Amino acid sequence: MHDQVIDPAAARDERARAAAVRDGLSVGIAVGVSGLAFGAAAVTAGLTVAQACALSLLTFTGASQFALAGVIGGGGGLVAGTLGAVLLGGRNALYGLRLAGTLGVRGWRRLLTAQAVIDETAAVATAQHGRAAARAGFYTTAISLYLAWNATTLLGAAGTARLGDPDAIGLDVLGPAAFLALLWPRLTGGGDAVRTALAAAVIAVAATPLLPPGVPVMLAAVAALPALLRGRATS
Repeated sequence: MHDQVIDPAAARDERARAAAVRDGLSVGIAVGVSGLAFGAAAVTAGLTVAQACALSLLTFTGASQFALAGVIGGGGGLVAGTLGAVLLGGRNALYGLRLAGTLGVRGWRRLLTAQAVIDETAAVATAQHGRAAARAGFYTTAISLYLAWNATTLLGAAGTARLGDPDAIGLDVLGPAAFLALLWPRLTGGGDAVRTALAAAVIAVAATPLLPPGVPVMLAAVAALPALLRGRATS
């Protein structure tokens, strides 16, 4: 009886896919529990439980959701909050351009896949070696994060709604705190990220007394232009 011959390349690819799945699950579950903070922040800002859940189901990009809740909670209008959220979410289009060849999705499936192109899925996918591992990491992260984020959004929103007045026990700080937690990994890298953040903060603080709520956040996006122009010039 002949021994079965194991293809080293196939075994290596299988190990890479298994590692990608583990990475995707760990990131998806760890980040997904942040939906508790979003659900609480959204209800504190004045949204209903249903509205908070709809945002997580349809928008599914944490920073944009926190930005929208923050603007509404600060007294801004829905239009200003939505525009700010769209500006923040625009970076996902760049991720999509980078991942298009790797994922190779065609037809109507592109619409579903585009919903899952966010920071975490792009990070896990691009960290893998090989197309198969990248696809496994992307979809594992997307599915686990989507399920965890939406489930915890419901828990956070429903729990906060039962408290009566969330502001009375300090839950109004959850939105800004969670938003900062999402941004912190980008700020610890130093360089352009820190300079852009500081410039955006100066612009927002200076514009707040002069402009309606929500508009200073959108105006602060101008701070990212120098970094984008430098990146384009060096590419």
